Amino acid sequence: MNGHPLYVVPDGVRTRWASPENPKAEKGRAAQANAGRKGRSCLPLKAGERLTLATANGTSGMVRRIWVTISDRSPQMLRALRLDFYWDGTKKPAVSAPLGDFFGTGLGRMARFQSALFSSPEGRSFNCCVPMPFRTGMRMVLTNEGSVDLGSLYYDVDFTVGDALPDDVLYLHAHWRRENPTALQKDYEILPRVNGKGRFLGSNVGAIANRQLYFGSWWGEGEVKVYLDGDTESPTLSGTGTEDYIGTAWGQGRYAHMFQGCHVADGENMQYCFYRYHIPDPVYFHRDCRVTIQQIGYWTAEEKMRWHFEGRAVHRAGAGLELLDVSPDGEAGKGLFERQDDWSSCAYFYLDSPENGLPALAPVQERTAGLLEKPEVA
Repeated sequence: MNGHPLYVVPDGVRTRWASPENPKAEKGRAAQANAGRKGRSCLPLKAGERLTLATANGTSGMVRRIWVTISDRSPQMLRALRLDFYWDGTKKPAVSAPLGDFFGTGLGRMARFQSALFSSPEGRSFNCCVPMPFRTGMRMVLTNEGSVDLGSLYYDVDFTVGDALPDDVLYLHAHWRRENPTALQKDYEILPRVNGKGRFLGSNVGAIANRQLYFGSWWGEGEVKVYLDGDTESPTLSGTGTEDYIGTAWGQGRYAHMFQGCHVADGENMQYCFYRYHIPDPVYFHRDCRVTIQQIGYWTAEEKMRWHFEGRAVHRAGAGLELLDVSPDGEAGKGLFERQDDWSSCAYFYLDSPENGLPALAPVQERTAGLLEKPEVA
């Protein structure tokens, strides 16, 4: 799909850019406003308004790059703006996610980072270079589901049409979800079960640790599990801990690598955003796929003492929901315990169908509840 050398022009393939200067990406019709002197570089998007960012009909093609920036980058706006991508004339979107989360950062946070799929060089923009093939057409829509007007929306959707796609080409999908709080001993689903043949590309995840219940204790001992091709009780793939899954160890500071990172590590507010993209280590599935992560923390004598004085009930990690003895004469040392926190995620995967059967995107109130008002750019 992207295998042509830089010095070869593939037969029949044409380049198109959709932007406010040429919304329909039409040949010879860009930059016409104000005599071509930057007359329409951006658009407003009022509350409740819906805008088609790019469309193609009756042709194969490939979306190759998307760039966006907006005048209001508050957490509420990042979660209120909804992206929906449709492939080949389907009625249900393959991609459905809040703007900020789709572009690689959760919790309505802006962060300076670069990865193999997404980037924000200075924490002011959104870039995506995930290849998105389509066979007969595509439509990309942005909706302002919030109560506040967006003053300025700048964007480019760069794509080609006429691409000769192989028969086994897959469609890109993205699914966002949130649980606040998660349930005890019920693993959070990064990707609910999807049926078909495809590839789990990875996810970005946002965790807001519950300080009221667990103070500042470490929240990230949970293991990522990938259930493949009929797995039920036990998965085929399992990691060894949250920070282990994203390639670090003993806690999570801020870093951004091509395939893994933790681009928000806000210890003061106990907010963390992290990602892992399975590019060098593909996760293929042939029948179905489901991806989860556990909510398990780590307690020390200091936390146990505070739980005792506060009269908190804490459950040991393991079979059942056995209570940890937090009394002064109780259990000594340190160990693992079950947690309930605020988790959200955007999962990316390729599938052999342009529709995925997953639940619709949650309402805007659920997406924006409890976010920080004006967090600093990480």
